[in-house]
Amino acid sequence: MIEHFIEYEHDGTVLEAYLVLDGGSSRPRPAVMVAHTWEGRGEFVCDKARILAGQGYAGFAIDLYGKGVVGSGPEENAQLMQPFLDDREYLQARLLAAFQALGTIEAVDHTKIAAIGYCFGGLCVLDMARLGLSVQGVVSLHGLLGAPGNTDGNPIKSKVLILHGNDDPMAPVDDVIAVERELSGAGADWQLHAYGNTMHSFTNPNANNPDLGTVYNECADRRSWASMMNFLGEVLK
Repeated sequence: MIEHFIEYEHDGTVLEAYLVLDGGSSRPRPAVMVAHTWEGRGEFVCDKARILAGQGYAGFAIDLYGKGVVGSGPEENAQLMQPFLDDREYLQARLLAAFQALGTIEAVDHTKIAAIGYCFGGLCVLDMARLGLSVQGVVSLHGLLGAPGNTDGNPIKSKVLILHGNDDPMAPVDDVIAVERELSGAGADWQLHAYGNTMHSFTNPNANNPDLGTVYNECADRRSWASMMNFLGEVLK
C-alpha cells in the first residue's frame, strides 16, 4: 500500500487528509472519501480507508477539524463538532475544500468518486449530496440526519444509502421520516436500512456506553459493511 498525507487549507486552517491506495497498479482508481466521527480524523477512519484500498479503491480520509486535531473523549469531541452543526454553510465549505483537494490527486479517477461517513461524518456525506457535489454515491453509517436548511429544493443526483440503528437516540424516528421525505422530494435514488435493537456507533468495537446510546453491534456492523460494499460496487463500476 502507498500512503500519503495530503495538506490543504480552508479559511486559514491547515487540514490534513490521509490517502491510501494499492501501489500494484498504475491506472487511476475510483476513490472513496471517508468522513470522520465527532472525534476527528483518527485511526478509526484511517483504518477504513486502508481496508477500502485493499478492495481496489483510493481511500481518502478527510479532515474537518485541522491538522493533528483529534478529540480525547466525548466532551472534547462535542466541542469540536458543535460549531459545524451550528453553521452548516461553513461545514459545507470545508467539505468542498476536501473534495477539491481530492481533485488534485492524479492517481484518482475523478469520474468515480463516492463518500462514506460515520456519525458526524454521516451527516457530512449527506450534505455533500445535498450540495450537488460530483459524487456518484454517499453512505451514511449511524449518521446524524437533520437537514441543513440551506439546500431545500436542490435536486440530489448522488445515490444515497443510509445505514441506521433503529434505536439510535441521535437519529430518532422523526428524523428518519424527515430525511426519507427530503430525499424523495429531491428525486434521489435512495435506500435506508434500519437494524433492529441497534444503537448509535454500531460499527465501532470500542463503543460501549448504553447511557449515551453508543453501543457496538457485531451483526449490524457486518451487515452494514456488506451492504456498503455492494453499493460502492454499483455506483463506482
